[in-house]
Amino acid sequence: MSKILIVDDEKDIAELISDILIDEGFETVIKHDGVSAIKEIKDTPFDLILLDISMPEMSGTELCSKIREQISCPIVFVTAKTGLVDKLVGFEIGADDYITKPFTNEELVARVKAHIRRKNRKSAIQNIITVGEIRLNKDSFEVFKNDVIVELSTREFEVLEYLMTNAGLALSKEQIFDSVWGSNYGEIGTVAVHIKGLRKKIDPDEKYIKTIWGLGYKFIKAVD
Repeated sequence: MSKILIVDDEKDIAELISDILIDEGFETVIKHDGVSAIKEIKDTPFDLILLDISMPEMSGTELCSKIREQISCPIVFVTAKTGLVDKLVGFEIGADDYITKPFTNEELVARVKAHIRRKNRKSAIQNIITVGEIRLNKDSFEVFKNDVIVELSTREFEVLEYLMTNAGLALSKEQIFDSVWGSNYGEIGTVAVHIKGLRKKIDPDEKYIKTIWGLGYKFIKAVD
């Protein structure tokens, strides 16, 4: 269930927006000022934020700027301000869209759903890493080479994910070990063992995983 933060000092409007979205299956949280909104986003992850501009003490534009310093979820202004300058300022500081008061229920729902779909598509794309013939899906915990699934152990997957996430960078064995094994028991020599297993399964020609002698390994960004 997507969670939406509504920030508006007009309580009746905030409650109306909340009721509309709850009827559509969304979870909502209402805040009536910028300070409590900032505290809320520190404690709770949101999928979208609906934000009024004209609020006392801290304006919506100031709040939007502060939010953008912390999170990147969609921010939509719901405001009576219709001037071009207001919109340009809003977009400049990080807003994604404008809904003008008064609005219809259908418009509000359609805009909210569109932004959440876009956010979800973007998240899905970011969770898939593709380099040359190799594709790694973080969500499904699967690896493909030339669209054929390759069976990897959990540790092999985690090593490959770390290498591909940092493709193009020379990584020491210590960096790989600390990232994948962390505080778990193990010896740093196990890194080389898992690299050997990965090469056997997905990179027998060593086109992708290069040894950096005296340091560790590098996953090549582009393969001819």
